[in-house]
Amino acid sequence: MGETKIFDSGKFEEALIEDTVKEVFTILGDCGYNPVNQIVGYLISGDPGYISNHKEARKKLTKFNRNQVLAVILKKFVEK
Repeated sequence: MGETKIFDSGKFEEALIEDTVKEVFTILGDCGYNPVNQIVGYLISGDPGYISNHKEARKKLTKFNRNQVLAVILKKFVEK
């Protein structure tokens, strides 16, 4: 236990955003929406009305800055 470890909170937040986007994607699909269209509509317009309140999906996604969400999505796309 003698070593000090540095925790990268940025990596933690990225993982949290990624998990949240996946969860909201699933919730929207379960509600019969096209999740891609709904999430893109929200990210482009900033209108949270694109995201259903079902299972608190809107609250979960809108707690993050839209630019952060876009950055995580783009990063995951480029990494593949």
